[in-house]
Amino acid sequence: MRKKDLAIEVIERLKKEYPDAGCTLDYDQAWKLLVSVRLAAQCTDARVNVVVEELYERYPDINALAEAEPEEIEKIVKPCGLGKSKARDISACMKILRDEYAGKVPDNFDALLKLPGVGRKSANLIMGDVFGKPAIVTDTHCIRLSNRIGLVNDMKEPKKVEMALWKIVPPEEGSDFCHRLVYHGRDICTARTKPYCDKCCLYDICAKNGV
Repeated sequence: MRKKDLAIEVIERLKKEYPDAGCTLDYDQAWKLLVSVRLAAQCTDARVNVVVEELYERYPDINALAEAEPEEIEKIVKPCGLGKSKARDISACMKILRDEYAGKVPDNFDALLKLPGVGRKSANLIMGDVFGKPAIVTDTHCIRLSNRIGLVNDMKEPKKVEMALWKIVPPEEGSDFCHRLVYHGRDICTARTKPYCDKCCLYDICAKNGV
């Protein structure tokens, strides 16, 4: 099966398996997703969702967070790990949003990449979830599953995986597809235990099974 055909089949099967899959970070405003995705580096989304409750209670908007001392932010976000660097990035990012973007998150990919602490994965997540634009979020689940299924071959670098997937995944499907890979990667095609291949809706088309 050609990679493009395989991608379409995988997308359709995962749609049926996880029809309501979406971002697992809680947010109701674009800037909050920007903060949460920075905190999520090397941390679970579940923990981030708990930590940001206190953060937003104390600093309820961009201006408040921009005016906060990084050390104060660090005290709250420390449970997410890498507290110092994450607090520094969040502080700098909020200042830029306040001073250069009138308190709004830019809807331009390159502009997002210039924000402190924002990489391609974060920028794609914002573009897809907030602005509804084509996006492919190459997190650890996406990279692992794309290799296992056979959508890419022995690729571990996020940008290379992203570029390869852009060639075979319809643009309008990319964002939701990546969310479904997260769900599938947590429930079935796991990283820390043996994958539950006997329960997998992709078993018969997965390269890991020699198809």
